[in-house]
Amino acid sequence: MRNAIVHILVVDDYEPFRRFLHLKLQSRPELQIVSEASDGLQAVQKAEELQPDVILLDISLPKLNGIEAARQIRKSAPQSRIIFVSQESSPDLVQEALSLGNCGYVVKSKADRDLLASVDAALESRELLGRSDLLTRCTPPSAVMRLQTNQFHALGRTTRLRNHKSG
Repeated sequence: MRNAIVHILVVDDYEPFRRFLHLKLQSRPELQIVSEASDGLQAVQKAEELQPDVILLDISLPKLNGIEAARQIRKSAPQSRIIFVSQESSPDLVQEALSLGNCGYVVKSKADRDLLASVDAALESRELLGRSDLLTRCTPPSAVMRLQTNQFHALGRTTRLRNHKSG
C-alpha cells in the first residue's frame, strides 16, 4: 500500500486532539483524512459510508464507546484497519480492544512519537510491539487472543524486571 493514498477516518470527541492528529498525519502526503467523527455512532456511520483504509478511534466516546463502535465497524467496514488512540492504557482494556481483530493501540500521551509507526505497521499488516504503550497488530481475531496473552505476560515480566532493577 506504499505510495498509494491512504484514506483515514479520525474519531475523537476532543476537537483539539483531532487537530493534533491532522497536523501529525499531514507530515505524510499519502495519508489523507477523509472525514472526522466526534462520537461512536457517527464513527460507525462514516466507516460504513466511506470504507476508509484506516480508522483512528478513541475509546471514550459519547453515544457509543469505541469498543462497541469497533464491533459494529468490523461488520460494516471489515477491510478498514482500526487503531485505537486512547488515554486508557490498562492491559485488560488494550487486550479487549485488540481481541476484536483491530490493528493497533496507541496511548494518546505517546501519539506524537508512536502514531505514524502504528499506521505504517497496520497498513503493512505487521506486528509492532516495541514498547508497552504501543501495540499494533493486524491478525485475525482468533489468533489475537492467543498471541496477546503471551505478549502481555512477557510485557509484565519485562516491566517487573525493570522495576526490580530500578528499585
